[in-house]
Formats: sequence, C-alpha cells, structure tokens
Amino acid sequence: MKQIYLDHNASAPLKAEVLERMLPYLTQHHGNPSSIHWAGRAVCGALETAREQLASLINADPAEIVFTSGGSESNNFVLKGTAEVLAQTGRHIITTAVEHPAVLEACQFLEKRGWRVSYLPVDGRGQLDLNHLENLISAQTALISVMWANNETGGLFPIEAIGQIARRHNVIFHTDMVQAIGRVLVDVKQATLDLASISGHKFGAPKGVGALYVRSGTLLEPLVHGGHQERNRRGGTSNVASIIGLGAASYIAQRDFEQNCFYLGRLRTRLEEGLFSAIKGLHLNGAVDTGNRLLNTLNLSFEGVSGESLLLNLDMKGIAASSGSACSSGTLEPSHVIAALGVDPLLAQSSIRFSLGVENNSDEIDYVLRELPPLIDRLRKMNKTA
Repeated sequence: MKQIYLDHNASAPLKAEVLERMLPYLTQHHGNPSSIHWAGRAVCGALETAREQLASLINADPAEIVFTSGGSESNNFVLKGTAEVLAQTGRHIITTAVEHPAVLEACQFLEKRGWRVSYLPVDGRGQLDLNHLENLISAQTALISVMWANNETGGLFPIEAIGQIARRHNVIFHTDMVQAIGRVLVDVKQATLDLASISGHKFGAPKGVGALYVRSGTLLEPLVHGGHQERNRRGGTSNVASIIGLGAASYIAQRDFEQNCFYLGRLRTRLEEGLFSAIKGLHLNGAVDTGNRLLNTLNLSFEGVSGESLLLNLDMKGIAASSGSACSSGTLEPSHVIAALGVDPLLAQSSIRFSLGVENNSDEIDYVLRELPPLIDRLRKMNKTA
C-alpha cells in the first residue's frame, strides 16, 4: 500500500540535512553550554550559531531569540508573561476566534483571573475586519495576538497592517507564526512585531523545540525560573541537539524558500483543480484567493460525507490527512475554525485538511485524485442507504 503524507501542518518530516547536523550533539559533544570549560564552550558556540540562523530567517537580532520547547510554550509565554508585567496598566487582550488552542486556552486561563478578552470574528472567507479591531482598542488594551497563518485553512492575516495599528496605539503585538515559517516571507521588523512564536517541527526541525522572538525592550515575565539561560528569560538546560536542528532547518528554509514556494504552489493547484473537476458538492473553506492562503494548504468540505469516515477510508488507502488542528484531534466536535467561518454544521463535520510538503510529488497527488472521487461516491451511497 502506498503511504502518502498530506498532513504537514500537523508535523513535517525531519530533514536529512538537519539530522546530520544534530548527530554530533547527540553522540560526541555532550557538554552543557552553560559550563565555562572547553566542552561547554564548544556546545555554546554551536547553539549561538543556531540562534543566528533563526534570527536571519525572520530578520531579527540574535539577542531577540529565546529558545523554547515549541509553539505552545511560546504562546503561553507571551500571554501569561505579558499579563504578569502589564496587569497594572491594562487587563484587556484582543485576539481572534480562529487562533490555535494554545492561544485560546491561555486566554481562557487569563479570563478566569480577571482579564477581559475580545475574540475577533472572521467572515466567510476567514478575513478580519481591521476597523473592528481598531475600535476594540482602549486604554486598557495590553496585547493584540493574531496568528500569521491559520493552521486549518491556511488563511493569511494582514500582519503588517495590524502591526501598524498596534504601534499607533502603543499596544504590544504578538503573532503565532508557527505555520508561516518557511512558507511565507517573514520579516519581524517590517511587520512591526513585538513578539512572535515559532515551532521547529513544522519546517523540518525535530519535535520539542521552538522559539520566541522578543523585540528588544519588550517586557516579559519568564514562565520557567531556576536558571540564567536565554538571558534570564527561560531557565533550564538548553535542548542542544534540537536547537542545532532548529538552526539548520532555518538555514535550509531561507536557502530554499523561493523554489519551495513555487513547487508547493504547483502541487496544491494540481490537487485543488483536480478535485473540483472530479467531485460535485465540494466546498472550499477559507480564502478563495490563493494570495490569501498558504501555498501548501487546502481545506475542503464534502457534501453528504462524514469527515471521520472519510479520514478513516483515506487512511486505508495510505493517505494521511486531518480534520483540523493536531492539538484537538480525537474530538467529535466540529473545528472551531470552520465553525467561525459560518459553515453549515453538517458541512463543517465533513471538512478535511490537506497540507502538502516538499517531500510530496505529482505522482502522489495523482494517486489521491484517482482514489478520492470514487471513495466519495461510495460513502455518499452508503449514507443514502443507511
């Protein structure tokens, strides 16, 4: 049976170049980077090179990079760390209804502690009303947190425009750019960002490592105490090999950016056009304009089909896709992102996300185009006779 992986937004494969760079720090260079002897210095130098590689990818200064365990920690760090230092000046946060659970649940945590959170709605194409956002800002607004790219639909938000609004009102601005790295040209300075969350395993680094961009001068209370690491922002021994891998993946993402975008755009278009020409009752969830969507992401609803049944049958064909965020898989509830778009509840239950990577090829896409249409027909017939 073929095995075709179309769930890169959940996790991308570890790149061979990245593993090669990591291996010496798993087998030979075992020093603690905080140690002052030769073994520590050797490791510390490599860790700082990784910091420089990630900083270069997003146009930051290396001193503005804080290594973490991934996107969820970085998002919690932002929400809770900002709340701690700004509680006396304002207790209001603005975010969106379609954020990753790591942002939404951190906001709910703060609401229980007296913070007020405004959840911006989106329209049927997943877009924000920036006038509404600006009208929500008050003297009490401490933070605006808006993701760069949505993990389920691939929808892109106008981060630069939001950054200008935040700067105009002197409000801290954070973006979860976990899905954007390697797929969108990211420049934290041009976007006037104060804080940005990054996760390594979305673009070829190992799981369990990520980073937070913290603009110089931005106040943030640490979540993890007990050490001077990361310029006193995050205590604990550094996850050296994984950080080296994050740096290597950052270098590769920057080096191969243009060719990867061109390649992914062609593959996604091949899949999208092929499915719409072969299947009736098919609905695109999110932005129709491909310029407002990640080049690798396609979220579809299939009339008359259960999303859960479709995923199981795709899996039996060796095709790995998903119904939403990997962090909320296993629930039978409709995706909060698809529901926020105003999609009919029955259609929302039938939504499937295909997220491609450079490891995919046209033969795999053609296999999906051969197998999926008859599978949809069969499931629809079964539902009619049930």
